[in-house]
Amino acid sequence: MESDDVAAALAQAQANLAVARAHLPQSQADRQETAIQFERYQKLLAEQLVSRADFDAAEARYKRAVASVSADSATIRAAAAALENTNIRAPFDGTVLTKNADVGEIVAPFGSASSARAAVVSIADMSSLEVEADVSESNIQRIKPGQPCEIVLDAYPDTRYPGAVSKIVPTADRAKATVLTKIKFVEHNERVLPEMSAKVTFLSKAIDKSETNSAKKIVIPPAAITARDNAKIVFVVRDDRVVETSVELGGEVGSSLEVVSGLSMGDCVVLNPPEKMATGMKVILGEK
Repeated sequence: MESDDVAAALAQAQANLAVARAHLPQSQADRQETAIQFERYQKLLAEQLVSRADFDAAEARYKRAVASVSADSATIRAAAAALENTNIRAPFDGTVLTKNADVGEIVAPFGSASSARAAVVSIADMSSLEVEADVSESNIQRIKPGQPCEIVLDAYPDTRYPGAVSKIVPTADRAKATVLTKIKFVEHNERVLPEMSAKVTFLSKAIDKSETNSAKKIVIPPAAITARDNAKIVFVVRDDRVVETSVELGGEVGSSLEVVSGLSMGDCVVLNPPEKMATGMKVILGEK
């Protein structure tokens, strides 16, 4: 912000203080001299040979000099405070994301920014980025603060970031029947940027760090699994027809189930298969 006038006032106050400090030794010397004279005059005072007026005048001159120095010191402190008001300081260490004002524009506080810029720059603490995820009201009881999560960014679909629930907002969205949760990254990564899209998987237990970003897991919704002859099967769609396929299941991965064997990456399965569905039946794929 423009500070030439304030800086000039500060320089003048500093010059006045330097002058006052230069005069102070002389005032102190005058007071010492008058003090010596006062001791001598005090002995002769009874004979009315000396007047106390000279000493009083010298002492008054010294006190005026000391007061002048104090006043100049207060002036320079006030000028320095005024100069500090022209500086804009960020409330935290961060990275500038956008520059909202240019040189010469008027910047005003948010409350009176109807006809002026309300911000100079937008900044963010990149190490404190969080993911906001809506959780349905029916599942919110399964979420708790500190619960481990897995974050996948749309920009880097092959990378999984460990996270944890940092906050459950204590209110619900009536229109969507959801509750907002905030998930923090366990470790800061420079590739994670504000406003990126992300998917969050809530886990029952934390994944070992050695497993993170290792071999991909195949997961399917529980609604795709059905039981036939005491075996867990799914119906895989191949060439518009279904094929009954036995699968071996692993543990839970969020709201899905891991498939250890029986499926390949990218297989299309039928959700909620009817009891009469069998291999060879033709299906029509719906639009995504």
